[in-house]
Amino acid sequence: MCLAVPGRVLSVEDRDGTRMATVDFGGVVKEVCLEYLPDLRVGEYAIVHVGFALQRLDEESAHRTLELFENLGMLQEEFGDPWEQAAQAGDSDGLGREVQR
Repeated sequence: MCLAVPGRVLSVEDRDGTRMATVDFGGVVKEVCLEYLPDLRVGEYAIVHVGFALQRLDEESAHRTLELFENLGMLQEEFGDPWEQAAQAGDSDGLGREVQR
């Protein structure tokens, strides 16, 4: 699944003519393109989808959403280690049952 996740801008820089930010998603830090929100500033929150900041968000809403995603296990699903996820998927039959090798 691919979520639109709220994150807090930690830093902003111009990279080869593209405005980029380092964004914290509840402990996971990623690089994000700010082309759709060029006036987003350090300390502000935004909804991010597939590496693009799409909409400004207030801090309270961002925290509530991150808490909900965390409780549902969706942050791990979205930001977890893809190699670990692939290994886990290889140990089941697709129906949640472990495969004996």
